[in-house]
Parts: sequence; structure tokens; C-alpha cells
Amino acid sequence: MNISVVVPLLNEAESLPELCAWIEKVMKDYHFSYEICLIDDGSTDGSWSVIEQLASQNPNIHGVKFRRNYGKSAALNVGFEMAKGDVIITMDADLQDSPDEIPELYRMVTKDGYDIVSGWKKKRYDPLMKTLPTKLFNWAARKMSGIYLHDFNCGLKAYKSQVVKSIEVYGEMHRYIPVIAKSAGFAKITEKEVEHRARKYGVTKFGLNRFINGFLDLMSISFIGKFGKRPMHFFGGLGTLIFVLGFFAVVWLGIQKWVFLTRGIGAPLITNSPFFYIAIMCMIIGTQLFLAGYVAELVSRNSPTRNHYLIEKTL
Repeated sequence: MNISVVVPLLNEAESLPELCAWIEKVMKDYHFSYEICLIDDGSTDGSWSVIEQLASQNPNIHGVKFRRNYGKSAALNVGFEMAKGDVIITMDADLQDSPDEIPELYRMVTKDGYDIVSGWKKKRYDPLMKTLPTKLFNWAARKMSGIYLHDFNCGLKAYKSQVVKSIEVYGEMHRYIPVIAKSAGFAKITEKEVEHRARKYGVTKFGLNRFINGFLDLMSISFIGKFGKRPMHFFGGLGTLIFVLGFFAVVWLGIQKWVFLTRGIGAPLITNSPFFYIAIMCMIIGTQLFLAGYVAELVSRNSPTRNHYLIEKTL
């Protein structure tokens, strides 16, 4: 099968028939073998009834319905598991992503050899309160990840099948699939300018809290990518550094006290100095960080994925 189109959705009953008909037309025009995987993330507007009707009319349409709303990452993860195509295309169900982009995305993956092609909605039809935080978010993501994409959160993306079968998406990590894929060894990542269409049906699911959550998720992914299999290198190194600074500060205060006493100079009590308490606190925090790294190392070494590596080729 050439293409699997994975569509996570929440309360998009009005747009689904038009979206599926549009995708079907593109696939027939370009003679692609395909499937459409519709993942209903706990809709309450009758979206599942629409999916059942569409699936009865087109055997290439498959659906999954969650009992409740789990989030876009969960929907994508299930869609990736069920996808059977050589190239997996993800897109939103609100018709703001154009299926006409699919052939070029497919060509860039199969012909140009990219692991991931991410859409870039250069011209957007979103309000200013959404576009400005989005630009800040994308800037921070570029700086922290080293992946220079203009639009990390664009729902329209294309993946090699091996990419989505090798990663796990959870929580709200769908924004950072390129970052997760890069840490797994899929570094051929590029972007393509795509059309952003004005919303035709329904209401936006946008919320400002996603930027706070997104920043925290980015920090988590960056940390896990670097230290997930060697947490002692981070916690142990940082703890040792802080402990040593505190220890030498205490030693310095002791030497200073000793010099004063040997010269007959009245010396104040060490405990009267604020630096003494700062030094002791540094030693305590350093010890705690070191022990945290030790415990994390024990957990990591007992993880079932501790020796899980992606092998590209064998002879």
C-alpha cells in the first residue's frame, strides 16, 4: 500500500464527508493505493455515526473510537499502529489542511529520501492571539531541538513507515514528533510550505494552556533524548559539582578561621556567616541530586527498553 492517511478528530462530523471525498479524489487521480484511518477521540457530536457510514461506502476507510477524549497524541499513536502504508500522512479533520498536498509530500519521502516532511503554514488564517504565541513556541522549539522547522505543530506531515513504527507518542508530545524521531536516529527532516485554509465547519480546539504544556513537554523530550539511558551523567554530574562547591566553601571558611586564630585575631563564629549555611545547603542539595541520579540509574538499568536500539541494515 502506498499511503495511509491518519486523521485524528474531535467533534468534526460536518467536515468528515467532504474531507474523505477530497482525499479519495486525490488518490484516484494519482493512482495511489491508500487507506484512511479516522481516529475519533471521544467525539460527542455524532462523528462516529458519520465514520460508520463512510466506512460502509468505502472499504479503504477504517475507524477507531475512543470511549473518552484522550488527546491528539493518543489518537496519532493508535493511528500509527494501525497504518499499513509505505508513507503515512497525518492531517487534521477540520479542512484547514488540503489533501492536494499529499502527492508532493509522498514524492519528497519516496523520491527525495526524507524521513519526515513537515508542513509549514506560512500564510495563516488564525487570529493574532494564536499566531504570536505560535511563533514564540516554534522559535523556542528550534533553539532547543536543533531542528529548524517553522511550524512544529502543523498537523499536515508525511513520514516513512519505519519512523512511526519506531517511536511512541504520548501525553501531548504530538507537537514534537520530529524531535522524538531525531533522537531515534531519523535525522532527514525537512519542511514544505503548504496551504492553510480558513475553518469551514465547527470551532477551534485552540487553548492558551497548550503553550505552557508544550514548553514543559519540550524540556522533557530534550532531557530524555540526551539523558534517558544515562541519568547519572546529569544528576550525578550536577550533584557532584554543587557538593564540591559547598565543600570547598566550608573548607575556606575553616581555613580563614584557623588563620585568624593563629594570628591572635578575634574571629567571628563560622556559623554567624551566611556563606556557611549556603555552603551546607549546597552540600545537601548536591548529595540529593547524586542520590536521585543513582536511583534513576537503577530504574533505567531495569527498564525493558534499556537495550532497545533501532537497526537500519544488517549483512
